[in-house]
Amino acid sequence: MTNNKEDKSLFWGCFIALIATAFGFIVRAFIIGDWAKEFNLDATQQGELFGAGLWPFAISIILFSLIMDKIGYKTAMVFGFACHVTSVILTVTATGYNSLYLAMFVCALGNGTVEAYINPVVATLFSKEKARYLNYLHGGWSGGFVVGGIILIAMGTIGWRTKVLILLIPIIIYFIMLIAKKFPVGESAAAGVPLKETLGEVGGLGFFLISWMALSEALRSTHLVVATDADPLAPLKIGGYISAVIGLGLGFYLKSFFGRPMFILLLLLMIPLATTELGVDSWITDLMTPVMGKWAPWLLVYTAAIMTALRFCAGPILRAFSPLGLLAVCAVLAGLGLVALANAETAGMIFLAGTLYGIGKTFFWPTTLGIVSEQFPRGGAMTLNGISGTGMLGVGVLGAMFLGSIQDGTIDKNIMAENPALHAKVVTAEKVSLFGKYMAVDPGAVGKQTPADQAVVKRVQDGSKKSALSTVAWFPAIMFATYVALLLYFKSRGGYKPVDVNAPTAH
Repeated sequence: MTNNKEDKSLFWGCFIALIATAFGFIVRAFIIGDWAKEFNLDATQQGELFGAGLWPFAISIILFSLIMDKIGYKTAMVFGFACHVTSVILTVTATGYNSLYLAMFVCALGNGTVEAYINPVVATLFSKEKARYLNYLHGGWSGGFVVGGIILIAMGTIGWRTKVLILLIPIIIYFIMLIAKKFPVGESAAAGVPLKETLGEVGGLGFFLISWMALSEALRSTHLVVATDADPLAPLKIGGYISAVIGLGLGFYLKSFFGRPMFILLLLLMIPLATTELGVDSWITDLMTPVMGKWAPWLLVYTAAIMTALRFCAGPILRAFSPLGLLAVCAVLAGLGLVALANAETAGMIFLAGTLYGIGKTFFWPTTLGIVSEQFPRGGAMTLNGISGTGMLGVGVLGAMFLGSIQDGTIDKNIMAENPALHAKVVTAEKVSLFGKYMAVDPGAVGKQTPADQAVVKRVQDGSKKSALSTVAWFPAIMFATYVALLLYFKSRGGYKPVDVNAPTAH
């Protein structure tokens, strides 16, 4: 790390800010079951709440990337702090699904604002070793899981509203650490790269993809466009039409319809990547509870501890592998880990499978940020944060809801196959999501059944959780194939090398 004391202090303030975002994520993962019981939420609704804690991230991260050079990093930091404090207040006073959704929305805005400034700040401070120090920085994410998880487990059966209040600890700490700091000028801004050229790195297609997911979920969640039996994809379609206009307009203005093709590829890859990491993390405690019982929360803490330790070893690991080579290896390990988790029958086997999965997912997010920062430095905060925003959008709009939808669909199918009479009594809630019409279990109806029938429902629900993991295991396979293709591409050009920010690029 740099010998400059002020740079070190700024780095650690950013590190704590990322810990605060991780605290919010792990608190949700731990208490989602409490919300489900208190507010009668089905699996898809729980997935939607996880999504609300993720997709608005893109709104703030993209907007601040556009204006960051004008307003400065510190203004973004203050806004993020205000969102975090407001979210805590809204959560502890929530009265149902809608109020929880609003609280998660505001929290995600704060999280997006945090990443909007911490990633470019660290990439600027350590411009010669971006992938390494971005891995160090994102040790704060997994480290927040470890610290937050241990605190939550120690709190035991204390009410979930009290658990939410622990979020204020890292929030207040990072604000105190950063409020008096002098933030650097972004790398691309310092190099004098015009805003138009910066946006041109993303291109019309890139902005279309980002805005499509953000607008589709915004339209759906605000009920401006409602998914119906006749057209469950209505929000996606309307969002797509509006985004096509945005993408084409920016493409003409920027004279860059496709941006940088490799950037677009990495943008698309963030959807399976984020679902493999954050989508599974969102559900992992609930997914493993049938086998592990009260010990299930420790799995998330354990895999996060692995990630934290390995991210702080990123220097020598990146010297042994190229960034893309490391990602290819991680994709294999993560895929194998997910398959092993889906088939594990004992707590011991779950922890062994979790070890494999934890190692695999460690370097996905920060190393991808490192590659983007090294290959598209003239894109500055826009390309760097566009990647993070798309990852959060991908898992927030599609990934988390996809996992919930798999579970609801599997439960519906298996209860019908095993006991049609029971199915008619308990699978009675017809609903619509972005994935179409589905039938969900009515928890109230289940409670009125005999103990034997309740046991059948529980067994089927537990089995559905493993089906979700097996399905997600295909995502790392897609990622692996893409990383190998990129490795071959760079090999044909003499190997992977970072790009100089002062070297202009053609689209």
